Amino acid sequence: MGKIYPIIDNKLAAFIKEQKMFFVATAPNDPDGHINVSPKGLDAFRILDETAVAYADLSGSGIETVAHVRENSRIVIMFCAFNGAPNIVRLHGQAQVLLSGDEGFDELRSNFPEYPSLRSIIRIDCTRISDSCGYGVPLFDFVGDRSQLTDWARKKAPDKLKQYIRERNSKSIDGLLGIEASE
Repeated sequence: MGKIYPIIDNKLAAFIKEQKMFFVATAPNDPDGHINVSPKGLDAFRILDETAVAYADLSGSGIETVAHVRENSRIVIMFCAFNGAPNIVRLHGQAQVLLSGDEGFDELRSNFPEYPSLRSIIRIDCTRISDSCGYGVPLFDFVGDRSQLTDWARKKAPDKLKQYIRERNSKSIDGLLGIEASE
């Protein structure tokens, strides 16, 4: 049976830290806009305190999460147990996009490995922390992290990576502000 928690306690924190991936969901204000769900992996998630978390937002083909958070700050993070006891943990909250140069970015940045494709850090103040059974989640064996994203970013010169972000991540699929060319 599912439960709502006032904080990320030690049991939840241990479960979260064991997971090899998580999912991020956001939505624009416009009811006709596109809801987004993004899978995330690598060593990109951190628990900051009992009600705050953050993850390293790495360059990709889209910018939906950043655009939605900038518009309305709503977000949910979901972790599923793909091995061991079945469980799902959801962290609903209010998010903030931190870019290089923003107050707090460097402090949070020090919590993550050096990712050449880091474009922002998403910080979340959790407003609802819950779990549920996860009985319907299939069992999978973790083989390893994919290296394509970090390999791709390492091969690009820093100015080419910034150009890619400016060209491909300036607007969401619904036309919302992503990362501006000057950021």
